[in-house]
Amino acid sequence: MRISSPAFRNNEKIPSRYTCDGTNVSPPLAIEEVPAGAKSLAFVVYDPDAPNGMFVHWVAYNIVPTGPTLKIGERAAPGTQGLNSNKRRAYIGPCPPSGSHRYFFKAYALNDKLQQDSSMDKTSLERAIYGHVIAEAEFVATYEKTK
Repeated sequence: MRISSPAFRNNEKIPSRYTCDGTNVSPPLAIEEVPAGAKSLAFVVYDPDAPNGMFVHWVAYNIVPTGPTLKIGERAAPGTQGLNSNKRRAYIGPCPPSGSHRYFFKAYALNDKLQQDSSMDKTSLERAIYGHVIAEAEFVATYEKTK
């Protein structure tokens, strides 16, 4: 399984459009080579370089796989939106206070649909998917504020 974005590549800078320097909209994503047995997908976007520890930018789960490739459009809110680090059920773009930060985009193919509510954050999602992951993928991008 692979996760990518048509807007930027692995280990490249995230375009400002998808950050606090731009319009702060969620980027388009593609999850490819989804296993045929996947009943749902989940993904998280997080910054491990945040000054106060990990900052979670986006959590989504119970995304219906539509075939071997799932395309998630810009500004999309697929599946059930979980809580980001600001306790919101939405995407929040990169906005590092200083220096360049790494942003991890992780996708999971699951053998079941999760029975959780939308108050799940990254930690509770990881607990809920334990034992249900049949494939996973990750890519990393960077961002440094321009203002």
